[in-house]
Amino acid sequence: MRPTALIPATCCLVALILSFLCLFAGHKKSFMEGYHLLTLNTSVLGETLLPEDRTSSNPILNLLNTIPNEISESINDQIGDATARLGIQDFYSAHMLNYCEGQYTPAEVPNATVSESDISKNVTSCGKSRAMYRFDPTQIIQNALSKSGLNVSLKDLKWPEDIQSGIDALNALMSAMFVLYVLAICLIFVTLVAAVFAILTSGRLSACLNFVVAILAFLAIGLASALVTAVMIKGTGVINQYGNDIGLEAKWGGKFLALTWAATALMFVVVVVWVVEVCVGRRKKTTYAKHG
Repeated sequence: MRPTALIPATCCLVALILSFLCLFAGHKKSFMEGYHLLTLNTSVLGETLLPEDRTSSNPILNLLNTIPNEISESINDQIGDATARLGIQDFYSAHMLNYCEGQYTPAEVPNATVSESDISKNVTSCGKSRAMYRFDPTQIIQNALSKSGLNVSLKDLKWPEDIQSGIDALNALMSAMFVLYVLAICLIFVTLVAAVFAILTSGRLSACLNFVVAILAFLAIGLASALVTAVMIKGTGVINQYGNDIGLEAKWGGKFLALTWAATALMFVVVVVWVVEVCVGRRKKTTYAKHG
């Protein structure tokens, strides 16, 4: 019997659950929407296109001309009405298997009566879940414009081409990220099974085998966490760098990072426990040899 194996077994079970949540968070609109990789805020998209003189051949400005000033007290409200007519949602949130879209309620931006803490996300729909999913905001916005029936294109929005170049580079990493999470889940499960068997057994060999599978699982979830962190931070930076001029903003998901790094930390504890078990087993063997 090895009662101490209950510690790594419990840690593996929790890490396995957290890893599954990382993979499936947001795969449908009622499931952990707040645990996104990043969220694209398009609620004020095109705000900088609106000059004081709204006489223009730009179809977006023509659309704004149909909105009387008295409808709203602020220019942001007019932009919100315009983007709604264009078919563009207030936000698009990327997850591991799909993306979701929706509206900010009760307002797109804070104002005199609504603070930032009062604004929440109302998810209207989510894409179909699939492995090796790639988040392509350029195509998403273009599809929304096409469905609107208005003669508006990304060129009219002054959509920066550099955004797509950066996103393409990051999407290449998303496939590797998915593979690493699946691999990590499999290895954590194997580590869990090995730890359960170790509870019923004893000996240094058992501890060594558990250490080997534990270190592999830790490396897999650690690499997955590091890669997803890099993708989220870099992707957010690219979008904000080139998109702020047209009112496009991105934010990375802190809750998702908390999940994945918590799973990584738990697997590190598992590795440490099995290192201790291996060392204790070696010491016991040496002591027995001296006094045997």
